[in-house]
Amino acid sequence: MLFNSIDFAIFLPIVFVLYWFATNKNLKLQNSLIVTASYVFYGWWDWRFLSLILFSTLVDYFVGRALASEETQQKRRIYLWTSILVNLGFLGFFKYYNFFIANFISAFTLFGKEINGSTLNIILPVGISFYTFQTLSYSIDVYKRKLKPTNDFIAFSAFVSFFPQLVAGPIERATHLLPQFYKKRTFDYSKAVDGMRQIPWGLFKKVVIADNCAEYANMIFNNSADYSGSTLVLGALFFTFQIYGDFSGYSDIAIGTARLFGFDLMQNFAFPYFSRDFAEFWRRWHISLSTWFRDYLYIPLGGSRVNTARAIRNTFIIFIVSGFWHGANWTFIIWGLLNAIYFIPLLLSGKNRKHLNTVAQGRYLPNFKELISMGFTFALTVFAWIFFRADDLAHAMQYIMGIFKHPSSFLLLSVYWEYKIVLFLIALFITIEWLGREGKYAIATGMNLNKRVYRWAFYLSICFFILLFQGKQQEFIYFQF
Repeated sequence: MLFNSIDFAIFLPIVFVLYWFATNKNLKLQNSLIVTASYVFYGWWDWRFLSLILFSTLVDYFVGRALASEETQQKRRIYLWTSILVNLGFLGFFKYYNFFIANFISAFTLFGKEINGSTLNIILPVGISFYTFQTLSYSIDVYKRKLKPTNDFIAFSAFVSFFPQLVAGPIERATHLLPQFYKKRTFDYSKAVDGMRQIPWGLFKKVVIADNCAEYANMIFNNSADYSGSTLVLGALFFTFQIYGDFSGYSDIAIGTARLFGFDLMQNFAFPYFSRDFAEFWRRWHISLSTWFRDYLYIPLGGSRVNTARAIRNTFIIFIVSGFWHGANWTFIIWGLLNAIYFIPLLLSGKNRKHLNTVAQGRYLPNFKELISMGFTFALTVFAWIFFRADDLAHAMQYIMGIFKHPSSFLLLSVYWEYKIVLFLIALFITIEWLGREGKYAIATGMNLNKRVYRWAFYLSICFFILLFQGKQQEFIYFQF
């Protein structure tokens, strides 16, 4: 079920009314309703994959119970690895089986050996990478004794399948989200108002920005050999804002929806395109995934508190694994490798923790140094996104070569009328994001408009834009991950 669909527009109010008026006096009933609603929400795509969520839930629930009653370290490791192998086994089969088979065959072909191999017509379950990592956080934290295992199967099932963030995050930690299912929840008007403000902002990002950018990004990338260098730059720029509007828009809708039901989800994006270096970018982009890899992979490897060679190794591992998490394609691995290369100089110079505050905090405009550093970081980000969007490595290289094939085209940067509309929307979006960059999301404080009439005019304008462009509905990019 898509957030930007009529189905969800009907589904959400029904669940909301049942949740607060029919089950509000009984916590277990509320949690049971969340589980039921979540399975309906997920099963809307393909009911067959509900068995995967249920099986993953059962495995990690019983692993947690086993860890609670076991003191022998060797047996505890066995239980933990059971959870890891089952979850990553499903993820590996559905997401990476064909990738490994194809590359295995190609490797032997290079050495003159022809072998027969077969790939399967495997349908990738929506959001499998997200809920797999969510359940793994529970098993790992219980193993490390950071979290007491739950005896409440309904609450645990609700944690695993919570429909607002089930298919595209944020990837919640069990230590943060699971305890919220134990507590009685009462309707909080201020939370609900905040949620109702964040949901349309997420829809604006998706419907107005991402879907409009997608139309032209797809056209340019799919026919890249036919366009000039300047148009290819525009295509990369359109995809840059498409993926940000698409993914952060989903997160905003998810966080806002969760607040309607009395839950707090973690912030997943913090205005990453205003970053002054790549360390800051990765503290602001897909925060739930980057912190997951930091805590469960990077730090166990030694993090940066090791010798220089191992610190560099750990950095490459974390970024390459992050790239591979996104999909079974060498383009994602190169994208991760590029980001590692961007990050290494900051690590070696000790500047990877330099920009911890918001850029131009307390000021309307950045200074010249901030502007240059943001522009440089953004330009490198756009370049890396070319690999992320390209069909394969050959397509990525052809696209990049095409940008520099006709350098004279940049002197006469011609922008067609339809591009101008999208560029105007991007400029409007950047302005709103910049003005609201010190909040948890751009319009969290109503753009600091003092008069209610101005705030409502602003909110109605957002809704007008959503209705105006809602006909270009496209699936969320991160559903494929």
